[in-house]
This record gives sequence, structure tokens and C-alpha cells, in this order.
Amino acid sequence: MILGSLLPLSMAPFNYWILGIISVGGFSFLILKNSAEELSFKLIFFRSFSYAVGLYAVGVSWIFVSIHRYGQASIELSTILVVLFIIFLSILFALPFTVISKLNHLQVPSKSIYKIYCSAFFFLFIFPSLWVIGEWFRGWVFSGFPWLFIGYPHSDTWLSGWAPVTGVLGISWIIAFCGTLLGFFLQLKTNIIIKDRPARFIFIITTGSFLLATFFWVGGLYLQKINWTKPLNKTISIGLLQPAISLWRTWDPKELNNILFQFRQDSKLLLDNDLVVWPEAAIPIFRNKVSDYLDSITEDAVKSDTAIIVGVPTIYQTQLQSDEIDESNYFNSALALGKGLGIYHKQHLVPFGEYVPFEKWLRGGIRFFDLPMSAFSPGPNNQINITIKNNITIGTSICYEVAFSELVRKSANDSNILLTMSNDSWFGKTIGPKQHFQIARMRAIENKKALIRATNDGISALIDSNGRVQFTIPSFNRGILEGTLNARSGSTPFGRSGSYPIIIFSLVWILIGLCLKPAIKVSH
Repeated sequence: MILGSLLPLSMAPFNYWILGIISVGGFSFLILKNSAEELSFKLIFFRSFSYAVGLYAVGVSWIFVSIHRYGQASIELSTILVVLFIIFLSILFALPFTVISKLNHLQVPSKSIYKIYCSAFFFLFIFPSLWVIGEWFRGWVFSGFPWLFIGYPHSDTWLSGWAPVTGVLGISWIIAFCGTLLGFFLQLKTNIIIKDRPARFIFIITTGSFLLATFFWVGGLYLQKINWTKPLNKTISIGLLQPAISLWRTWDPKELNNILFQFRQDSKLLLDNDLVVWPEAAIPIFRNKVSDYLDSITEDAVKSDTAIIVGVPTIYQTQLQSDEIDESNYFNSALALGKGLGIYHKQHLVPFGEYVPFEKWLRGGIRFFDLPMSAFSPGPNNQINITIKNNITIGTSICYEVAFSELVRKSANDSNILLTMSNDSWFGKTIGPKQHFQIARMRAIENKKALIRATNDGISALIDSNGRVQFTIPSFNRGILEGTLNARSGSTPFGRSGSYPIIIFSLVWILIGLCLKPAIKVSH
């Protein structure tokens, strides 16, 4: 559990990335301990589960603030819900590692020459592969929670060069490899793996492993220098609004006119730019209820030759086959006005925040399940990107969606600039917004496209195609931001293939491990 609690410290806002390698190394030592006694399914599951409890208890502690303070649940209920969430995530984390109990055949007798090689193979290739499969699995099962991946802290290290090639999962594999290499050295140090074996075997394995780790790091530095996408020689001037409006004001009907007035006044200060962006759900009422207001914003934008993208909930009526009843679909949307064209509807919704699973049973029972705007429908797949003047296309994601690399890359391939709109007020003054921002930066690096991030109270920023922050507004402060970003075309290897290569690579290593048993038996 202690080792697991170290892992979030490698991520934002702490950024002690070396602790990630140490944490993984200690974890690999515990569940791959190569002694004469085989580790049982139950023991491996328990150790993996305990590690994950430490990881999530620290890493997603901000969920308590969301549920208790803004969901208005009692302390007792909030604690129960958070504990259940941590237990659920910890079970998902532990499941892939239970495969290790099926690989105990790699622990051959200590007198066999294969013991060293099989143990090294077990540590250095199978464990990182299981780690990556686990991250991928948690990223989609039960709608997915792709948070706290060990690759995210490396947006500022040499390993970021691998992001346009393999995505964040590829970096996770490398970090897991480096961690298990540390665990393997611990095995050697404690004489668990070998006793009285020729030194040349140890030298071959350790030297080869160290050279491979060096290749990953130096290779990442080399890959950073490759221009995976092409500049269009079109510099876009951008203005961002960070209103810092509390959630209590946002959903207070009496404050609506004040909120609309604030946005219009702040926007007027930015109309000299090519693009102005408001945050997610900046207008806390359905589009059709404020059509006159949006028309006035559009008029201001057209006069200034500016595109404005606003966050606003929308409603669409769908006529059913009965020809008698209309079905309403509600969307969390990003709407382009003025010299902008198009609308984006959020596709990946936040469970219990934007929709309620098992709604029939949960609605009305607890206030937390009746939050404002918690009955959205997911937007359709393959939506057309928003376009602004000079035919610049904007690949849009809203809030939580930026954590889904596959979703972002699909829109990034056909866009020139990326945009993510969010309202991180739900996280409060916790580590959540910093983690969210770090994830967004990785999306820019993976796709080698500049990224705009507009939020209600931080962190709003302009990020270049290398993930470097160019301009930002201090968190929890009302303010505006003006800057420029370069539009780019083309796609990266990750943009074209996604995470599939690293997933297949990992599965192949696991299958090889499962198939080694007959070969080892024959060698005896």
C-alpha cells in the first residue's frame, strides 16, 4: 500500500517522476518474488490489490471533494462512495496481475541454467506487458477511467519523444520496464534468483537490460527532434476567458443574467483575435433559451472577423416512429459562432456527473444522483470538426474526454489545432486539476498539434505541439489570456495506429510466457 501511495507523487502537481520507477520496482519485487515457493493466485491478488488501494487513495482523493462539497452528500455517504470507488478500481488493477500465478512455471529449479534467463524474461518483458494491459483495460471497461497512468509524468522528460510513436501506453511500458529492472536487481542483491551461478550469465543479463533501458531514454531524446506534423505557416491569435464563477453561482437562476453579462463584456476585450474560447458549460442554460443572446454574440464576432467557441448545453427533439411522442436528447456541446462553423457534442460522458447509470433506481434517492445537467446523451461518433476562418479545423474534446487518447487522436488526424474545454471547479483546490492538465499536455505531444485549454477556474492555457505551456492564467482567478499558436497538418504514427501496436506487443509477450512451459520441461 505504501509503494502504491508513492506512485501519484510522480505525477502532477508533485512531479517526482523517479518515484514512479521506484514504486513499480518495489511492486514488481513483491509479486514476482522468485523463490522456491510459488506465489498463489490469492497472494498475488492481495498484494496487487493493496498496492492499488494506496495508489487510488492518494491519486483520486479529489473525488471526495466532488461528491461531498459539490454533490452535497454527507461526509459519511461521501466516504462510503469513495471507498467503494477505490475498491472497485483496485480490483480492476489487480486482475491482470493474477495471470502471474499461471506463469509460475518460469520459476525453474535453482540449479537449472534456465532459472536466470526465465526470471529475467519474466521480470523485464512480461511484467511491463501486464502493466500496460492493465492500464488499457481500465481505460475502457465500465466506460473507463484512464487516470494515473505512469506515462503521464514524462511530458517533460526524454521519454516524451516516444509519445507520437506509441502514445502514453508506450511510455508506461518503458517506465514499467525500468521499474522491473530495478526489481530484478533487488532479486540479485537478495540472492533470490540465483545461488552459485556463473557470473557471466548475470553480466550478460544485467548489461543487456541496462543497454535496452538506455536505448529507450536516448531514443526518446532522438525522437523529440522529428517533425511528425507539418506547420501550415498560419499563426492563430487566440483569446481565452477564465471567469472563475463558483458552481453555486453557475446553477443559481438569479445569477444567469450576471453571468451572461460578464462573458459578453470579457469577450469584447478579446475580439481582435482570430479565435475566442469560452469554457465548458459557460452558459448554464440550454441554447434554445438564450438564442437572442447568442445572436448578439454572433453579431459582435462577425463585425470583428472573429470566431467564438462557447460551451453550452443543447437540446434536440427526435420524432419517434409512433408519430405521437417526441424524444428529447440533451448534449454537452461546444458551439462555434461568428466566423466559426460547426458544433461538437460530447461523446464520452462522466458517469453520475453527466448521466446516471441505473437511473430508474438511483434518481431521487440521494441528492448526489440529481446534480444539475446530469441527464445528457452521448454525442454521435465521427463528428465533423469545428472550422474557423482560413479553413483552420479544431479537434474538440470536452472535459473528461481529453483523458481518452483514442478519442482525441481520431479528431486530431483531421484537425490543425486541438481544443479541450473543461470546468474543473468540481475538483476544488485539490490535485485533480493539475492531473487533468498534465493529461491534456500529453495529448498535444501524442498528436504533435498545439492545444487550447479553456476552463472555468484553471488551468487555462495555450500549449504548443511539443506539450510546452506557452501562456496560462493562474488558477482560481478571473482573467483573460491572449496568445498565438501555430496550426499544423498531418498525423503522427500514434495518430494513425493508436495504442493498438503497444497493446498487441504486450499481449504477444504474455502469450510467449504462457507458452514457455513446454519448452522448459523439454529442456529438463
